[in-house]
Amino acid sequence: MTSKLHALTVSICLTLSLGYSTQAQQSESLKNLKTTILRLDTEFWESYNSCDIKKFRTFFIEDFEFYHDKGGLTSGLTKMMSSVENGLCKPENPRVRREVVEGSVDVFPLNNYGAIITGEHVFYVSENGKAERLAEIAKFTHVWQHKNEQWKMTRVLSYDHQPAPQNTDKKEISLSDEILNQYVGTYQAPQTGTVIVTKKDNILEIKAGKMEAIVYPQKENLFFNKQNPLTFEFIKDTNEVVHKMIVRENGQIVEEAKKI
Repeated sequence: MTSKLHALTVSICLTLSLGYSTQAQQSESLKNLKTTILRLDTEFWESYNSCDIKKFRTFFIEDFEFYHDKGGLTSGLTKMMSSVENGLCKPENPRVRREVVEGSVDVFPLNNYGAIITGEHVFYVSENGKAERLAEIAKFTHVWQHKNEQWKMTRVLSYDHQPAPQNTDKKEISLSDEILNQYVGTYQAPQTGTVIVTKKDNILEIKAGKMEAIVYPQKENLFFNKQNPLTFEFIKDTNEVVHKMIVRENGQIVEEAKKI
């Protein structure tokens, strides 16, 4: 009896030991996989941001497929590279820079195939020598295949593209109705035409044609929009009466509207 009990105990211990060993191996394998995919992901996006066309194409298989919620499906590496060369990386076109959203990325193994990487990223755009601006935020999912000792992307999904939050460095303050009412009225601008400013709670609403914008007070006479990199400054004349509004985009004056 004692001998049988001893044998059973040894068997249980061996089973547990093998289980722990397998778990440890799986954990180490997943860790190595994540390290590899994250390294490749970094290298891929570096080639994207620098428009290193030669390096960029090495990350994909020939029958690669790219799914974009706005652009649709792009099939085949040849078509994809043509799109990159004549769009994203064409010298006269606006330059785009991608940046990952910290803490959003994760890697998942695909048994007997490779791995999936998912996350969120933002895109900055610069054009005509101007400073770059935050333009868009989106989600991504990339499928990596491990074949013939090489890692290649087979499928890429880019989706949920949204305008990036703007003026996030600005803090909203509260203004009295008396102050806000000074800015209410009709303005005339050389490019925009008629601009109507109305008050809504502690904010202002600006309408010009089909354009509507809610603006929030940053200072007593300075307002900002959360969807676009726009600010609106109201200027008083020598009699302390509001007589015009200056509109800036990314800090540059783009319009001046006179109050009528």
